[in-house]
Amino acid sequence: MAATPESLSGPHFEATLARHGIRALSRKSPATIQVNVGKLCNQACHHCHVDAGPRRTERMTRATAARVLDVLAASPRVETLDITGGAPELNENFAMLVERARSLGRTVIVRCNLTVTLEPGMEWLLEFYRRAGVELVCSLPCYTAENTDRQRGAGVFDKSIAALKHLNAAGFGRGELRLDLVYNPIGAALPPPQAELEAQYRDELARNFGIVFDRLLTITNMPIARFANQLRSAGNHSAYMSLLVNHFNPATVEALMCRDLVSVGWDGRLYDCDFNQMLEIPLGGSAVSTIWDIDDVGELVGARIATASHCFGCTAGAGSSCGGAIA
Repeated sequence: MAATPESLSGPHFEATLARHGIRALSRKSPATIQVNVGKLCNQACHHCHVDAGPRRTERMTRATAARVLDVLAASPRVETLDITGGAPELNENFAMLVERARSLGRTVIVRCNLTVTLEPGMEWLLEFYRRAGVELVCSLPCYTAENTDRQRGAGVFDKSIAALKHLNAAGFGRGELRLDLVYNPIGAALPPPQAELEAQYRDELARNFGIVFDRLLTITNMPIARFANQLRSAGNHSAYMSLLVNHFNPATVEALMCRDLVSVGWDGRLYDCDFNQMLEIPLGGSAVSTIWDIDDVGELVGARIATASHCFGCTAGAGSSCGGAIA
């Protein structure tokens, strides 16, 4: 039965799980700590669920970053520190987070918007990325200038291509160091099949610019923050929510990123995922609320995960996560 706008409340997601014989979501052993170091960014993209931009002042302090590292060190089952923002590189604690996490033997993912590497004073980044051996996940919403600039701002595509060429020259995407790209739809639609789109990206970027990369990750636009406001302004928020609900795929639920991830906000508060963080939905099923309340994120195993209507974005079609399509 097609969803109606009035049916799209938070409880409706759990009711949908129940109809498919799926119990409420609970956390497995966390394998990833994802840290949002702040909302400062050199871009202000239309789809941004963080509502980041050049004028945002929220930033992670040294003390909070140090506490994240202490908890990471005390959480032996956590394999990955995933650093995001805003543009995480603009936070003064970025290099410390990367270097100490790598010294602990953990994989470090940096979610990079590409153009930050071309900003004045950021010339050190490429060599730092290479020396630290980070895995880069870089936003490129299309392989054409028209679509990219429409979503991210005039001139962003050309700057992104220049940055990708520099990264390739530094060894990223060429079998030495990992370089993944991220696609998200320009408007109110689900992403196309990931494998097919990756083949298109690979052909277009190689043929037109000589650029190579490892994987393409397709991510659904979440109906929150700036993108939600865009939907409402266009009068299609309800239609988009109905699209997500009506494409609910139970095969995505087992691998949802919230199942084995803990999200840390710039102020040290804990959340079940980055999207819940932006909506300030507290960590579900636990009295724990900040990074200072725990020593090992393994303490959160089995805790119930807080859900709301935006969770349909992660479970629609092939599913969506920070690692791309799920099913």
